Amino acid sequence: MPPHSLRSRTPVAARAVVHAPGGVRALVRGSEMGLVVLAALVGCGGGIAVAVMNHATQAMREALYALAPGMRLSAATDLSAIAVLLAPAFGGVLLGLLTLALRWRRRPRRAVVDPIEANALHGGRMSIRDSSVLALQNTISNGSGLSVGMEAAYTQFCAGFASRLGLSFELRRADQRTLVGCGAAAAIAAAFGAPLTGSFYAFELIIGTYSIATLTPVVVAALCGSVVARALVAQTSLVTLDRADAVTTTALTSLDTAPSLVLGLMCAGLGILIMRGVTLIESGFRASRLPALLAPPIGGLCVGALALGVSPQVLSGGHGALHLHLEAHGTGMGLAALMLLFVAKATASAISIGSGFRGGLFFASLFLGAIAGEIFAAGMPLILPGMAAFGLTPLAYAVIGMSSLAVAVIGGPLTMTFLALELTGSFPITGLVLVAVIASSLTVRKTFGYSFATWRFHLRGESIRSAHDVGWIRTLTVGKLMRREVPTAPLDQTLASFLRKHPLGSPSRVVMVDGEGRYAGIVLVPEAHAALREAEDGSPVLSDLLRQTDDVLTADMNAKVATALFDRTESEALAVVEDLRSRKVIGLLTESHTLKRYSEELDRQRRAVLGEAS
Repeated sequence: MPPHSLRSRTPVAARAVVHAPGGVRALVRGSEMGLVVLAALVGCGGGIAVAVMNHATQAMREALYALAPGMRLSAATDLSAIAVLLAPAFGGVLLGLLTLALRWRRRPRRAVVDPIEANALHGGRMSIRDSSVLALQNTISNGSGLSVGMEAAYTQFCAGFASRLGLSFELRRADQRTLVGCGAAAAIAAAFGAPLTGSFYAFELIIGTYSIATLTPVVVAALCGSVVARALVAQTSLVTLDRADAVTTTALTSLDTAPSLVLGLMCAGLGILIMRGVTLIESGFRASRLPALLAPPIGGLCVGALALGVSPQVLSGGHGALHLHLEAHGTGMGLAALMLLFVAKATASAISIGSGFRGGLFFASLFLGAIAGEIFAAGMPLILPGMAAFGLTPLAYAVIGMSSLAVAVIGGPLTMTFLALELTGSFPITGLVLVAVIASSLTVRKTFGYSFATWRFHLRGESIRSAHDVGWIRTLTVGKLMRREVPTAPLDQTLASFLRKHPLGSPSRVVMVDGEGRYAGIVLVPEAHAALREAEDGSPVLSDLLRQTDDVLTADMNAKVATALFDRTESEALAVVEDLRSRKVIGLLTESHTLKRYSEELDRQRRAVLGEAS
């Protein structure tokens, strides 16, 4: 990607940033405790933001569906058929009006940089304005009953707030990335009341690694977010273990890992199908050539029809429905009904995202995983009667399936393991969850290679596989590394004339250009002198001595690409041209200098990960 393209996609968060006083900035930048204090502020702000968005979506659902105060939409059973059918479409209309309002303000259209992309490419720089707009769009989508979760809005806004706070204190790149992770940790911890889950969500998915340097600020942010959210929003536990046999009927043994492993592999396949399905629906809407403003209302009608024809459990994120499925007594649904609900919910989620609504698949994947676990528990004894001898209950399989499918779609094996632990408080079940999520994660990584977020990056041409900081590689370009004073010589001269101008001891390589000033190749001066001495008949011509005639670099290539080209051509130096069409020489880059600078940057990144001083 050329440098100008990268700049056009870089967030504009640095514009009009209100900076903290110089003395305060110096105190924060010079002390590890300063970053911890900022993390606590981000955590508290994240808890408040999650509570506000939670109240807003619940108020919207209560107004549209005439719900009783506090009633979850996906758990309701006596909804008006007209409301179920038309409320999602009404959300599509609202989303279209918001889009028109943004166009009326002549706001430039650009892809919103999410926390993973911000930390991978932009050093943690995000736009708080873009994040606020996405949060509003997600609130409309979820509040009107579309099958998307609010976790995308939570993490986007909280990470955007953290990024803006970090920019105001002019944090170093590593600290800025950590603070963005703190925002995401606070958001997830506040959403689930699970600080360990929020912390490892940040480590695995947003920061891309775990280190001692990032441990304290991330955990502080997660704890603050969880405590503040609990104080502002009444949270109901998703899993209620009110009986000793709610999870197991006998003592767990090593044999219980076998069905958990099989369930993890099954959820991996289902997760890949769901991600492919979202892409297929998106492609279908694009191929239909519907006006962009009409796609959300039509998608809303489709989701409403699914809810009306199958079950209201397909509506919204699915918190209420998941609570029903994870209660100790379950829902009492049969195998066929569970399979139909799974297909309907997956289809509704794919239609919601594919038709242009904003949101993610975090909670939808949890709900779908719980259903998959129930299907597994109900179906496996029919296939293998011996499965009934295992000690796990349908509730246990629902918890294992919930984590396994979520890790297939979202990623983060430890994140989903700690979520199961914090929801159930059961260490034996958490051990089986770990087996299943490792199987699911490994299978998806080896067969598909992406999570839902990185798969969408791949579809738009980005090669991001995680939040590991690769932005520095893109900024370490050939244009920054090359030497601009390049000795050039015309190709249409005799070898004798060339050697008189370039005696031994002069620069060892000369870039040759043709009569139109275009790059022709490189001549090694010692090799040219040797060729003249060894010639038996006549004098060699310069064109016979040219090297790397077709191998050149351009200024926008990064150091990694340049290093690979040096290896392929087995050359110690390559010419840099303005572009491949004009082939105008603008510089020269040596392999030794490239490797030196590349190694220095790699070492600096290693020190940053380990928390060592630069």
